[in-house]
Amino acid sequence: MGWAIALHGGAGDIPRSLPPDRREPRLATLRRCLDLATAALRSGSTALDVVELVVRELENCPHYNAGVGSVLTADGTVEMEAAVMDGNTMRCGAVSGLSTVVNAVSLARLVMEKTPHIYLAFHGAEAFAREQGVETKDPSHFITEANKERLRQAKEANRVQVDYTQPIPKDDNSRIGTVGCVAIDSAGNLATATSTGGLVNKMVGRIGDTPVIGAGTYANRLCAVSATGVGEAIIRHTVARDVAALMEYVPDLSLEDAAARVVAGVPPGKVGLVAVSAAGEVTMAYNTTGMFRACATEGGRHEVGIWPDDGDDAN
Repeated sequence: MGWAIALHGGAGDIPRSLPPDRREPRLATLRRCLDLATAALRSGSTALDVVELVVRELENCPHYNAGVGSVLTADGTVEMEAAVMDGNTMRCGAVSGLSTVVNAVSLARLVMEKTPHIYLAFHGAEAFAREQGVETKDPSHFITEANKERLRQAKEANRVQVDYTQPIPKDDNSRIGTVGCVAIDSAGNLATATSTGGLVNKMVGRIGDTPVIGAGTYANRLCAVSATGVGEAIIRHTVARDVAALMEYVPDLSLEDAAARVVAGVPPGKVGLVAVSAAGEVTMAYNTTGMFRACATEGGRHEVGIWPDDGDDAN
């Protein structure tokens, strides 16, 4: 079996004309996170610790839509959300509506481990963060000049969207965001974690798929899944749980086929996901133009890429 890991930085209509200064920093972060994760898994870290580690790193990167890179609501504020799930125990934790917490994914884990609940939001989640002593910053810390410009353009176009291009084409319909990671460790433990800032120009109070267990985030003893794309579509199609359900109810189905079947059932251009199975399989499926993604396995697979025909694969 062996360990395996996959991570993503968002799926959507990512143009091949994306300039190097917007492409390379994201790819460099994926490679660095993959290196950190593989080193941790080789040293015996648990899958849950590794997915939290990776997502924290992605939240701390301003080039992705999570943590310090979170996009802005219609009011120019940030509302971050995250979730974690342990596959073997099915314990899970989720948060949303955060405006001061540096690493939403770690607060989600604390909800899982320190409360009798699964999901805390807005003022209650912020109060819990203060009670637990997690790192917080003034909301202005999360508001970047690039995201102010994205919001200005989205308002001008009267659209709710996230896009890796700048400026945003007025006819563009892409919605990209979310970071996530799935892993299985050498002991066979599965885990998943997902984090996002949501959609540019979203209504205040809007909650996406990321913290909805079974939609954007799900793990059990068979597989772990983290989804990305248009939250409303992912919620409607219960994407992450459907992958696990196919693995459960169609025992001979591979993880790759299960993920492909679920992604094909979602409207084109709306979803991507990364998943690992209890057998150490890895899949990274999407029905969008591209997805920032990376994976590695103990067996030697190594891939970092954006579009379907790229990725440095060393076997």
